[in-house]
Amino acid sequence: MAPNESKSQELFSFILFLRSYFATRILTFGHNFERIKDVIVAILIVKRGKYSQSFLNTSFLLLVVAVIVGGPVIAENNPFIANYLSSNEPTYQSILAADVESLPIDTTISQKPRDRTIEYEVKGGDTLASIAKKFDVSSDSIKWATNLKTDTIKPGQKLKVPPVSGVIHKVASGDNIYAIAKKYGTDAQKIANFPFNDFADLETFELTSGQVLYVPDGVPPQEKPVSPIRRTGPYIAAGQPGTGNFLWPASGTISQYPVWYHMAVDISNRGLPPVLAADTGTVTYASCLRGGYGCHIRVNHSNGYETLYAHLSQINVAVGNGVAKGQVIGKVGSTGRSTGPHLHFEVRSGGKLLNPLSFLK
Repeated sequence: MAPNESKSQELFSFILFLRSYFATRILTFGHNFERIKDVIVAILIVKRGKYSQSFLNTSFLLLVVAVIVGGPVIAENNPFIANYLSSNEPTYQSILAADVESLPIDTTISQKPRDRTIEYEVKGGDTLASIAKKFDVSSDSIKWATNLKTDTIKPGQKLKVPPVSGVIHKVASGDNIYAIAKKYGTDAQKIANFPFNDFADLETFELTSGQVLYVPDGVPPQEKPVSPIRRTGPYIAAGQPGTGNFLWPASGTISQYPVWYHMAVDISNRGLPPVLAADTGTVTYASCLRGGYGCHIRVNHSNGYETLYAHLSQINVAVGNGVAKGQVIGKVGSTGRSTGPHLHFEVRSGGKLLNPLSFLK
């Protein structure tokens, strides 16, 4: 039988019992009241209403007391109403249990840190930035570990993901953490603090040749020219003025046109073609910086103009050299602040940047 049907039958039985109980009580009370009433009426008639107000007040008080005292007694002695109330009235324990069950439970699961480099296969929709975010490392760390030159990746490609942002260094004979930290522009203490770096001697931080060392927050040293500086082309005396007409310094496609915040032309070419002097002049700078222009050359044309060739992978001239128009002075690269092989070309006059496209022929 369903619980609701059982309770309905119990309630119906209780109503029948209650009706019978009150009918008997009322009938008995009526007989007794009639006997007592005759006596009281006779007294009231004799006393002419002297005790009527007191009688009414007392009767009402007795009725209230009877309900308060008699109600619980009837409920306790009647099995039907006792069962009904016990099955519906919430108890303190049930309320407490419900409150406890309703409390939000927030379980924090600690993620075990990685102690080694893992290999990740690129999936459709992945970007270098999304993969870096997934593994909580920098995009550059993945590029350096995988030896990527650009941010371009494709599905199925295998990437190396280090356990921490920075550089992975293979220890060579004679290496120590101080020299390695200096090489990668970080602090030796960061190398010592990384818990998954092993040391042959924990007191001196001695390293073992061939071991893999993680360098947190390290940055690879800037790319240097791939060949020694050398002169090519005809000899031009330093200080010889230019023609005032500039030729295109490299072959390729324009990847960025001059704008107010980048008053230069970027010529992109993954084939790393030679870079030519746009006009005759004298080399005033030929070296590499860690960021910015990277490896670059400046040429003064002794006619009020100066040209700059940046992000080179190779430098073929030295400061003080005279160069002829069209002479090879370097090679396209991706050094300094660069995301891919291209030549950054500027034209200046009196220190002011000019639009190169107004001069190139």
